[in-house]
Amino acid sequence: MRVLVIGAGGYAGSALTERLVEAGHEVVALVRPGRTGSPGAAEVRQGDLADAASLTAAVSPDVDAVVNAATPSGDAALDAAAVDALTAPLRGSGRPFVYTSGVWVLGATGTGTLDEDAPTDPIPIVGYRPEIERRVLATAADGVRATVVRPGIVHGRGGGIPAMLVGWAAEDGGPRVVGDPSVRWPMVDVDDLGDLYAAVLADAPAGTVWHAVAEPAVPVRDLAAAAARATGADGAERVWAVEDAAMELGEPFAEALALDQSVGAEITRERLGWSPSRPGAVADLGEGSYA
Repeated sequence: MRVLVIGAGGYAGSALTERLVEAGHEVVALVRPGRTGSPGAAEVRQGDLADAASLTAAVSPDVDAVVNAATPSGDAALDAAAVDALTAPLRGSGRPFVYTSGVWVLGATGTGTLDEDAPTDPIPIVGYRPEIERRVLATAADGVRATVVRPGIVHGRGGGIPAMLVGWAAEDGGPRVVGDPSVRWPMVDVDDLGDLYAAVLADAPAGTVWHAVAEPAVPVRDLAAAAARATGADGAERVWAVEDAAMELGEPFAEALALDQSVGAEITRERLGWSPSRPGAVADLGEGSYA
C-alpha cells in the first residue's frame, strides 16, 4: 500500500512511517515547503494544511491511503478545509482516510471509563474538534473509508507531553503536577500508536472511531514522580495551580493538563486485534526512553 502521511516528520508521524515501512508499505511524506521528509519515506511531497490546493494535489491516483497525523491548527475553518481538500480525491474510491483526533474531545470522564461509543464533551482547547470528526466520518457516505483515531497522551522515544514533566522535574529538583495531583491521564506509547494506525488502515470499516489507549487512567502524580527519577531529582512534589500554570502555558493547555480522564479501548482491541506491547508510561518515564 502506498500511504500519504501528513505530519510524517512529526512525533507520531515519524513512528507511524517506520511502522508502515516495516510492514512493507511505501510512505509518501507530506511536509511543509522547506522542510525535510521523514526517514524511510519513499517520496517527499510538499504541502501545507493552510493551502488546500496543495493538499488535494498531494492525493494523487497512485496514493492508496491517506493518514492525517499532523497537529491540528487550532483554527476550525482551516482544519475543516484541510479535511475537505484531502478527502475530495478519495470520494467514490473506497480508499482509506484516517484522521487523528484525541481523547480530550471526551472531556472529564468522572468515575467511569469511557469507550469508543461515548458522546463527546470537549474541553476548550479542542472545542471544535468533534465537528471535524463528524465531517471526516460523513465522507463514508461518499465512498471514503474514513476513520478517526483518538490517541491518549502519547509517550515514548523521550518525546511528547511527558517530556515536559521531565523538564519541569529538572527545573524544580522534584516532581511537578498541574492542578490536582490525583488526576489521571490515558496513555499510549508512540510505537503502539503506530501499530494501531497500521491496523486501522488494514481492517477498519468506514465511519468508525478508534481509541489509541494502552493504559486507561495513569495517575499524573506517578508520572511526575517517574519523571523526577529520570533526572535524578529527589525533591518534594510541587503542585502548580492551574491559574498559575495558565500564565505560562495558556489557560486552555493548563486546563487540559489538569483534566481527569479514564478512557478505554476494548472495542479497538477486540475488533482490530490491537495489542499494545511496549512498556507502560511510568516505566518509560522513570527507566526508559526519558531516563
